Amino acid sequence: MMKVLVTGGAGFIGSHIVEQLLNHGYQPVVVDNLHSGKENYLQSGVPFYRLNIQDEGLMEVFERERPRVVIHHAANAKVTTSVEDPIRDADINIVGTLRVLEACRQYGAEKIVYASSAAIYGNPEYLPLDENHPVRPLSPYGISKFTPESYLKIYNDLYGLHYTAFRYANVYGVRQLPGGEAGVIPTLMNKVIDGETFTIDGDGDQSRDFIDVEDVARANIFALEKGNNEIFNLGTGLRTTLNDLIAIMEEILGEKIETVHGPDRSGDIKHSYFDIQYVTDTLGWSPQVDLKKGLERTFAYFQALAVR
Repeated sequence: MMKVLVTGGAGFIGSHIVEQLLNHGYQPVVVDNLHSGKENYLQSGVPFYRLNIQDEGLMEVFERERPRVVIHHAANAKVTTSVEDPIRDADINIVGTLRVLEACRQYGAEKIVYASSAAIYGNPEYLPLDENHPVRPLSPYGISKFTPESYLKIYNDLYGLHYTAFRYANVYGVRQLPGGEAGVIPTLMNKVIDGETFTIDGDGDQSRDFIDVEDVARANIFALEKGNNEIFNLGTGLRTTLNDLIAIMEEILGEKIETVHGPDRSGDIKHSYFDIQYVTDTLGWSPQVDLKKGLERTFAYFQALAVR
C-alpha cells in the first residue's frame, strides 16, 4: 500500500485529497498546523502531525513515516496576506516548500505533487490561459507560488525527485473558508443565509474559472501514477462571470438575491480562465462536477453549518 504524506491535509483542499486517497486504497499521513484546517475533517485512524512545514519536526515525521509520495498543499493561500507581510509569505510558500523538498530528498520520497496557482500569470495576454502563457505575477503570493516550480525542476535534475505541479484555477466547495482566492462563493452564500445584501464589485462581468474541490482532489490522485515532471493548468476551461454565479444561485434558491453594485476592486484581474487540454490529454483527467451541482452541494454545507 503506497504511503502518501499530505501537507495541509486537514485544510480545505487537502482534506478532500486525504478522503480520495483512502477511497483509492492509499495510506495517507497528514501534516498540518491547523491555522485554517481542522482535525475533525480527517477520518479517525489517519496519522496526524500538528506542525508547521518550517519546523525541525518535519524531518522527524519523514524519517518515521518514509512516504513514497508527498502531496504539498501547506501554504499561505491569501494574496492580501502576502501583500501585508511578503517575508512571512515567502517563508511559508518558498522556504517551507524547500524544506519539504529537502525532506523528500533525504528520506527517499519518489515524487512530490505541488499546488501552484493561476495567480502566477498576472493579467492575461490572451484567453484561455495555457501553460505557455507568460508568468507575470501581480503579488508576492504569485511569486511565492511560482518560485517553487523552479525548485521542483532542479530537484528532479539533481536528485531524481519526480514532480507534478498543478496551477489551480478558483477552487470552491465544501469546507471552504471565506477570504481565499475563490472566496466570492462562500461570501455570497453566507450573505444569502444571513439575509444580508451582497455587494457586486463593479459591473459583475468579471469572470473566473471555478472548479469544485472534488475535481481537484481527483486530479491529485491521478498525479500519483502519471504526469511525471509536468506542470498543468487545472480548471474547468469555462468562463463564469460574477453575474452568472449570482444567476445560478438564484436558480438554486428559487428567489432573487439582494445585491448592490460597488466600485471595481482595485488591482483586480477582469477575466481569467484556463485551457485544460494538456492536463486532459496527459493525465486522462477531466472535470466531472458542473457548477450548479457543485454550488448546490456547497450551499447545503454552509446551511448546515449555520444551524449548528
